[in-house]
Amino acid sequence: MKLWGIDLGGTKIECAVLDSDNDMRVVARKRLPTESAKGYDHILSQIKRLIDSVAEEVGERPVKIGFATPGVSEPDTNLMKNSNTTCLNGKPMQQDLTDLLGIPVKLANDANSFALSEALMGAGKDYPDAEVVFGVIMGTGVGGGLVVNKKIIGGHHGIGGEWGHNILEENGESCYCGKSGCVEQVIAGPALERFYEQQSGEKLSLKTILEQYHEGGNVHATATIDRLLEYYGRAISTLINVLDPGLIVIGGGVGNIDLLYGEGYERIKKYIFNNRVVTTPILKPKLGDSAGVFGAALL
Repeated sequence: MKLWGIDLGGTKIECAVLDSDNDMRVVARKRLPTESAKGYDHILSQIKRLIDSVAEEVGERPVKIGFATPGVSEPDTNLMKNSNTTCLNGKPMQQDLTDLLGIPVKLANDANSFALSEALMGAGKDYPDAEVVFGVIMGTGVGGGLVVNKKIIGGHHGIGGEWGHNILEENGESCYCGKSGCVEQVIAGPALERFYEQQSGEKLSLKTILEQYHEGGNVHATATIDRLLEYYGRAISTLINVLDPGLIVIGGGVGNIDLLYGEGYERIKKYIFNNRVVTTPILKPKLGDSAGVFGAALL
């Protein structure tokens, strides 16, 4: 059986077709630009154009399809919300895609799709007994996805796994979500760069800040990375305290920082409700930028 998925990003739309009868072998992959500045209807037309092209390539059309989307479909209204591709917000995207394509369509946000693919095809393959898998996204923003017994938990409001908009720092920086001091405003890449600039008066990339931290001698770089590790430990501890997952997988650019898996892991012990004992496997993803589109297909 062929599994079809679409990863709808801000700049590109990717389609993948997997063969579920042959160890999820990739049958086809193709991308088109999203061209979101041209609006919602144009995005839908790009999606159909991409699917038509891939269908011609593989010699068959999908009978159903999954989508990894920025934002989420509100369960009560079936309208999109919380998308940084803002033209999607308020649109009945699942219904519109169903009407456009003439087949059943399932949507999940990109973080949940990441979590699902890593649980079933990526890092989770080495932990088959992990009933609960949490996928963390730490990059320009902070998000998350929750998978329980191989199924995405979207939640009552469709926001299951959204740990990035819990308050981590009292009286912290304002967030677009309306609160202040959210996880995203503390340990996302831009937040760390902003903190360094506030402390030093100099604007540097997170990559350079990290390099200077390892070189030593830059007190502001040291303070910035120590801030990341401390607040990372505190934030991850809340996930473990509430969900106690059998596996956490961390994607995104900030998630590539090796310190998170050493010193950052030690910081979790300060806050966990388990006598300072942590045995949760916390790993980098195995699927790279394939996670979103593979997760969509697995829907």
